[in-house]
Amino acid sequence: MTKLGTILDQVDSGTMLLPEFQRGYVWNREQVRELMRSLFRGYPVGSLLVWETETNPGAVRGGVAPGAGVRMLLLDGQQRITTLYGIVRGRAPAFFEGRAESFTGLRFHLKTESFEFYAPAKMTNDPYWVDVSGVFAPDGLERAVAALVAGGVENAEALSLMLKLSKLRNILEREFHQEKITGADVTYDVVVDIFNKVNSGGTKLSKGDLALARICAEDPRIRGRMRNLLDRWAAWHYNFSLDWLLRNVNAVVTGRAPFSALEGVSSTAVADGLERSARHVEVVLQTFQGRLGLDHNRVLMGRGAVPVISRLLDKSGGAFGTARERDRVLYWYIHAALWGRFAGSTETVLQQDIEALDQGGTDGLIAALERWRGGNLTLEPYDFESYGVGSRFYPLLYLMTRVLEARDLGTGIPLKAEMLGPLAGLQVHHIFPKAYLYEHGFDRASVNTVANFAFLTQNTNLQIGRKDPAEYLAEVAERQPGALESQWIPTNPDLWHADRYDDFVVARQELLVSAANSFLAELRDGRSEDTPDLRALPAAFVAETDDRAESIAAAVAGLEALGFASPERDSEVADPETGEVLAVAEAWWPAGLQPGLDVPVVLELDPKNANLPRLEELGYRVFITTDALLGFAMRQVEVESSEDGSA
Repeated sequence: MTKLGTILDQVDSGTMLLPEFQRGYVWNREQVRELMRSLFRGYPVGSLLVWETETNPGAVRGGVAPGAGVRMLLLDGQQRITTLYGIVRGRAPAFFEGRAESFTGLRFHLKTESFEFYAPAKMTNDPYWVDVSGVFAPDGLERAVAALVAGGVENAEALSLMLKLSKLRNILEREFHQEKITGADVTYDVVVDIFNKVNSGGTKLSKGDLALARICAEDPRIRGRMRNLLDRWAAWHYNFSLDWLLRNVNAVVTGRAPFSALEGVSSTAVADGLERSARHVEVVLQTFQGRLGLDHNRVLMGRGAVPVISRLLDKSGGAFGTARERDRVLYWYIHAALWGRFAGSTETVLQQDIEALDQGGTDGLIAALERWRGGNLTLEPYDFESYGVGSRFYPLLYLMTRVLEARDLGTGIPLKAEMLGPLAGLQVHHIFPKAYLYEHGFDRASVNTVANFAFLTQNTNLQIGRKDPAEYLAEVAERQPGALESQWIPTNPDLWHADRYDDFVVARQELLVSAANSFLAELRDGRSEDTPDLRALPAAFVAETDDRAESIAAAVAGLEALGFASPERDSEVADPETGEVLAVAEAWWPAGLQPGLDVPVVLELDPKNANLPRLEELGYRVFITTDALLGFAMRQVEVESSEDGSA
């Protein structure tokens, strides 16, 4: 048995650590409150599982104590010890990865003995609310009593309340039973296996986690370097995962897709492959931005194709051989993204494409894609029937806007960074305004079809507002000749009325598909004489102000306040086996509300436009109202907070 205070001292000294394969902090605020309630009342809160070793423990998070000695790696109990360290010390431990907001700001009411997070309106004038972290400071008890007196509490009552403060502080004396794994024959791989068995109902390690754990056991610096690269690219407005980056490394180093291919590769070779992959990824991102205008995360479609391109660059000395080869690679990439090539069984498809590349180069990639598509890589007008910014064809529209020099409908200026200025971004504009279409009885899918989208400057979007399209399109045609044509907007005034909206959409789909196929043919044939070098624009966004958008935003904010993960917004949800689009979800948690501890969660407010039976067959939790989602989340935290669980 070990006292909590001693365990926290071990964290400070670097003798209590986390193995690198442990995922980050995922608890929510209700779980934090329940842990503190249980400890205060003397209820059981579970034991700890630690790996005790005097040898190099491999990859760990947190500062390692200098010199020889016993190291204890926390295998089961991370969430509890991280929570208690954060509350008692008032800061996150050195090994922390996650949202510190989940355990900061906890208050304790001395009369009701309740734990709640700081709420100014409720607590400001009530002296009985005390800062829990403050109580654990060296002079915390004295300060707490002084604050009570200063707040108007009589001295005698303040002294009696000190007993409760002492009881709270005495949580540091609480003893935790520790199950210990020891022995010279216990290897890192054995510990990983034990971790997965212990956490059979909780966090499971992915194949990528396991591969990275083995690599980092030899060289703990590799994971840190990977995280630094992900942070660097996030600053460029592209968000990637460790698994994704490791797939690039695997493709470069082994020419294989399964992570098992890395088992026999030394950490030195992996570290070298990581640096090569980083250079290749940056060439790819710069190419996507400069040649295609795909300058932020929302429009970066088909990111599963990047490891293939990284492999190609590695075989070509780190650069595209010619502009023609680059364009043909981009032709393959765009089609692979549009048709969901990597939306299904990633490893299988990735292996097929790496083999096609190694055997036939770019031509082999294109030929394999054509066979997969039954020989048809031509876009059709109905492809632009998809709806929402989560659609695969939304990035294509953005690409066309940037590359083919669409012009702003208000100013007539081409939508280029050098023309718009450093702070000017684009907004998604509904050509037929949403309110206008809803007033005329159109449903959400019809209103939000990609064929009703255009990208404009914020000022122009605001100026147009809810104007009748017949009115403002006529003004654009008169004041900015050629602007409508540059945005592939039908110029026939007869189509600018509500009763002709369906015909307008069909006409615009035909204009869009003609321009898209023409551009893709230029890429395929290497016929482009003037290659643009597009500078990044501030990320395009949809200016949503309706009740539905506000309801979704409020629900997401509420979930985040409870400590749940942030979702992907307006995201396409594809079948992992076939790549078929099952829904364009308003919010999508692919790893669950608590990553690693839950199944994927989908918020789909237009259920008639989604394949709900297949989503449920896959084991996804689907909610068709924000109230249902929030209700489930609240019940979830209540259940979790009443169980010790493996944490």
